[in-house]
Amino acid sequence: MAVFLLALGAACCLGAGFVLQQHAAQRAPSGDLLRWRLLLDLLRMPDWLLGLAFVIGGQALSALALSQGEVALVEPLLATNLVWAMLLARRITGTRLGRPGWVGVALIALGVTAFIAAGQPRGGGPEAGPLRYWLVFGIVSGLALLLVAVARRLPLFEEATLLALAAGLLYGLQDALTRTTFERIDRDGAAAALVSWPPYTVVGLGVIGLLLVQSAFEAAPLRMSLPALTAAQPLAGIACAVGFLGDRLRVTPGALAWQSAGLAAIVVGVVVLGRHPALPGPK
Repeated sequence: MAVFLLALGAACCLGAGFVLQQHAAQRAPSGDLLRWRLLLDLLRMPDWLLGLAFVIGGQALSALALSQGEVALVEPLLATNLVWAMLLARRITGTRLGRPGWVGVALIALGVTAFIAAGQPRGGGPEAGPLRYWLVFGIVSGLALLLVAVARRLPLFEEATLLALAAGLLYGLQDALTRTTFERIDRDGAAAALVSWPPYTVVGLGVIGLLLVQSAFEAAPLRMSLPALTAAQPLAGIACAVGFLGDRLRVTPGALAWQSAGLAAIVVGVVVLGRHPALPGPK
């Protein structure tokens, strides 16, 4: 129950933070896209700083959830951040939820429930060897780099979606490495963990992800970026958890079918909510 509450609290904070940050990022100079100067400009905006505080709070709560539960359990719950983002955006825009909104909410809720109930995520499996570890790490980070490279050649609206997808992949990888860090602290102590590479990679991925997300928020309306971010993060996190952390899911044909259906429902629900008029559109 503590893991559920922590993950849902993290999703709530992240959703609120994303809305506030995008509201500010669209006022940043267009020449700042994918430049570190963008973050310096945003630091001068009070609403962005408030959003940053919510995001940091959400990441702290998600780190606590990951320290107590499996990545494959926490990641689907974090995907509900879009629901909380929509509720705040609804207050800003005054738009009612309506049937499409309720359909999106129901799809995400049912998808999370189906995936967790069918997969029964649990840890305790053997961690992967170095070859498999770095293979999964390289695939996820390489795919994120490829998305950024392709995004630079596209119009702004399409660029925002690919940048958000890249950020979501990095955030999913960050979540898996956060779990790795806590496991190392439990096993070897904090001093040993601090002289290893995962904690610093977590920080680096967070900073790069922040730049990508804010660039996506600046480039286009929230509906073009947040759904992609919300869908990519849990998929990448689960892939990393199963790929090299030793998390295990039920692999019977029926369980796999329900897990696939649950993940598909989450993605479809994210897309439906992302198209809802309650999310801020062009200004």
